[in-house]
Order: sequence, then structure tokens, then C-alpha cells
Amino acid sequence: MKFSKHTYLIMVFALLMTSLAFAQDDNEDPKPSLNSGTIESQFNYLYKKSGSYQEYKVVKKTNFQKIKGNVLDSLKSLRKDLSETRKVVQTQDAEISNLKSDLKTTNDNLTNVTKEKDNIKFLGLPMTKSSYNTLLWSIIFTLVLFLLFFIYRFKNSNAITKQANASLAETEEEFEAFKARALEREQKVRRELQDEINKQKYATQNKKKGE
Repeated sequence: MKFSKHTYLIMVFALLMTSLAFAQDDNEDPKPSLNSGTIESQFNYLYKKSGSYQEYKVVKKTNFQKIKGNVLDSLKSLRKDLSETRKVVQTQDAEISNLKSDLKTTNDNLTNVTKEKDNIKFLGLPMTKSSYNTLLWSIIFTLVLFLLFFIYRFKNSNAITKQANASLAETEEEFEAFKARALEREQKVRRELQDEINKQKYATQNKKKGE
């Protein structure tokens, strides 16, 4: 994993602060030597203990090897600390990436839940709540209109039926009256016809007697 410049600066700053802390502790040591203290204090000790020749310092080989080993050990320790710091940063970056992934998944799930909550399936078709309410009230309003129309037609048909029944009853009464008058006229005509037949028959008989 690549580290940014900002990350390196943080790690170097942390290592410097650690070194300064150790330096403060070692500066309090009343007996500086090549076996303890900071690298700087050891170099100061080596400088003091070294002989002088013109503008040069004469350093013992053993002291040189000692401080060389101390410097190499310090560098090794710093490299180890830097490696551990890198591992910590890598672990933190991985955790941050996982948290970001979890946050994205949570946001996606929340978005899906919100959509599912706001959507309703009607006849297998997904619809929003507002569209569903609009469609539902439109259907109810249409059914109410049809109901009122059929009620009006029923009342109108009922009124027409009553009027037709009244007209039929009136027609039947008139027909019965007409039939009674026709029967009465028929009976009158029959009586008159019978009387005429009787007259003709009586006249014929009288005529035969006169001959």
C-alpha cells in the first residue's frame, strides 16, 4: 500500500518525539557513556574522551566500533518502529476501507428500504404511495358516479314503470267499459234483429192466410 507524504511526516514526527523523550531521560543520567543515553550524548561523550591532534580528534578504535554499533542498533530500531508504524497505518487504512464499504452498504440498504416503504405493488406493478392513492380514489370516485347513475336510471325506470302500469290499468278500465258497451249494443242489435225477424215471419204468415 502506498503512503502519502502526510503519513510519512506523521510517522517521522512520532519517531522524533520518541527520540526526544528518550534523550530527555538520558540527559538526566549523571554518568554519560557509550553504553547508555542517546546517540547525541554518546557522540558528545566520545568527543570529550577523544584525544586532539591539531584540528583533528583521535578516536579509539574500540570506541569507534562501539558507537558505530550503537548507531546501527538505533537505525535498526528506528526501521523496526517505522515498519510497525506502517503496519498500524495499513491496518487502520484497511479498517477505514471496511468501514467505508460497510457505510456504503448500509446507505444502499437504507435507500432500498425507503424505496420499498414508499412503493406499493398494485396488480403486480410497482407504484408510489401517492400514485396508488390517486388511482385508488379515482376508482372509488368512478364507482360512486356509476352507482349514482344506476340509482338515477333505476328511479327513472321505476317511475316509467309506475306510469306504464297506471296507463295500462286505465286502458284496461276503458277496454272493459268499451267491451261492456259493445256487448250492450250487440244485445240491442240482436233484439232488434229478432224483432224484425219476428215481424217478417208474422207478416208472411198473415199473407199466406189471406190467400
